[in-house]
Amino acid sequence: MIGLGIAVIIHIFLGYALITGLALKIVKKIAGPLETVNIVEDKPPPDEPPPPPPKDIEIPPFVPPPEVTIQTDAPPPPTITTQSVQVSPPTPTYVAPSPPVIAAPPAPTGPTQPATANPRSLEVSEDDYPPSSLRAEEEGRTVITIGISAQGKVDSCSVTTSSGFPKLDTKTCEIAQRRFRFKPALQNGTPVASTKVLPIRWQIRK
Repeated sequence: MIGLGIAVIIHIFLGYALITGLALKIVKKIAGPLETVNIVEDKPPPDEPPPPPPKDIEIPPFVPPPEVTIQTDAPPPPTITTQSVQVSPPTPTYVAPSPPVIAAPPAPTGPTQPATANPRSLEVSEDDYPPSSLRAEEEGRTVITIGISAQGKVDSCSVTTSSGFPKLDTKTCEIAQRRFRFKPALQNGTPVASTKVLPIRWQIRK
């Protein structure tokens, strides 16, 4: 409580001092009068005099050198050297004569005709029937295409038109290749291979 009372008294005193200007007097007394000092500055050194202007240098006029003509001797004419070249006569080339061309004799001409045979030798009978086809009384017409060699033999056979019975068709080609014989076809009188179409009739005599 004592400390609090002292602090209150100090505050009251400070407030009174500010109001009455006592604090300003104390500050002025502490600061005191200000003293002024005059400072004398040194004078700057005098400026140096400017250098004298340069003297003009006279340049002598340009004099061209004299022209000098040098005479040179003309070059000597070129020397032409001639050499004699001995040319030997050409060597004769021997060309053998070509052998005479012998014309081939003309090909012999002769008849040109297709393969032929006796028509009766190209027929089939009841004896040629397969037994089952004969019992079934199968009849028909088989057309075959055969290949005839240069010797007149049948070396191939194919059915062109079927009779409707496969056994009769197969039997027809078997008979043709085993039994049929021809005079071979001729071309300029020379036997050649050929083909022929034959119709074969299968029929049972009643």
